[in-house]
Amino acid sequence: MNLPTGFVASSEAALPLHVIDRVRTPQWRAALPAPAQAWADAHAFDATPGTAIVLPGADGAAASALVAIGDALDPFSYAHAPRALPLRDWALATALDAAEHDALLLGWGLGSYHFGRYRAPLRAPANLVVDAWPDEVRDVLAACARVRDLVNTPTQHMGPDELERTVCEIAEAHGARIRVVSGDDLIDQNFPAIHAVGRASHRAPRLIRLDWGDAAHPHVAIVGKGVCFDTGGLNIKTGDGMRNMKKDMGGAAHAIALAELVMSRRLPLRISLLVPAVENAIGPNALRPGEVISTRLGVHVEIDNTDAEGRLILSDALTHAAEDTPALLIDFATLTGAARVALGPDLPALYSNDETRAATLLEASATTRDPLWRMPLWRPYWRYLASTVADFANSGPSRMAGSVTAALYLERFVPAQQPWLHMDTYAWNDADRPGKPAGGEAQGLRAVYAMLRSFAAKG
Repeated sequence: MNLPTGFVASSEAALPLHVIDRVRTPQWRAALPAPAQAWADAHAFDATPGTAIVLPGADGAAASALVAIGDALDPFSYAHAPRALPLRDWALATALDAAEHDALLLGWGLGSYHFGRYRAPLRAPANLVVDAWPDEVRDVLAACARVRDLVNTPTQHMGPDELERTVCEIAEAHGARIRVVSGDDLIDQNFPAIHAVGRASHRAPRLIRLDWGDAAHPHVAIVGKGVCFDTGGLNIKTGDGMRNMKKDMGGAAHAIALAELVMSRRLPLRISLLVPAVENAIGPNALRPGEVISTRLGVHVEIDNTDAEGRLILSDALTHAAEDTPALLIDFATLTGAARVALGPDLPALYSNDETRAATLLEASATTRDPLWRMPLWRPYWRYLASTVADFANSGPSRMAGSVTAALYLERFVPAQQPWLHMDTYAWNDADRPGKPAGGEAQGLRAVYAMLRSFAAKG
């Protein structure tokens, strides 16, 4: 059995690991020998979620460990354990039901993650002994790691070329079809907005499309914003604002990982993955404020701000995806700082034109403990995108409701009867937290997958 980092199939030297919470603390304490109780008291251990303690035996050596959790169904309740416990093998000694056990495995795996392309970890995680590894948990963990790896990789190794290569490798592994339109061919094949944003880079802009599945199955289109680096264009970002812009392809990372997960699980769906991949660079042919560009839909957009580029490339991709009239259209994008001001780093903003689909996704979000927060498509705010020379602008002078206006912009390229879900996500952890190392993060991925699994089951 090929196990992820942080797991072993068996170990004669494993020590017992007890999972506890504050509800069960009195029973746990009553069962402890007096010396162990004294040890826990000396360390002021009170089963606060996110803490752990090693208990000594009579000889003073480690004999067992306690991991304190909060929500037993939240994977991140367990994610501190691999780094909090000593580096050795541990065997679960607490009875958990199937859902709790899956959460433990996923959380342990997320807590064991390290992006090791350029630097080895300071220490390896503690190992959890597993007798059986559920395939779905393994694939979900791999999808989360895929997002983290893609986002963490700097732009010189994760530009449009490398993003295309990643999708091609996934397509080959799963027997999917691949089509790429790049460079000036974007103009010839009517993807003018993607071309306009990416034309200043030395690496050609492109639209990457993967198709997989049986035509008889429900069709789901998945779109991801793939700005591999965002300088802001001629509306150049400040140094602080530009520092982490390798992550501006976080939407593409989510879309790619979700498509790979659906194919790995062989859900009875037909999927189309569309990734507009560009660099928003500065050069003599860079997009300029005040220019008017055409789009695949045929409407003209005035460029108010070249740093509102993600919505431009998504407009062509969403238009193209909707041409197939999928049963569901989903997009992920690191679209606005305004969403982070409103909701902070951990809550992706969810927008939808379909109440039933939105409610289903929010239910899946609650079940998987993968949070999303519904935001309104408040159409009166369309006035903030008014233009005097084009059909509308990509941005405006007002700082009001920036995430809402960005979503309204995207909605303009989605047919009224097309069910659509849009996630404005951060895709990033600013600082190390248990199970959430600084860097790229999968947000909303598990919730959307759970929704699609239910959707596929209903046919």
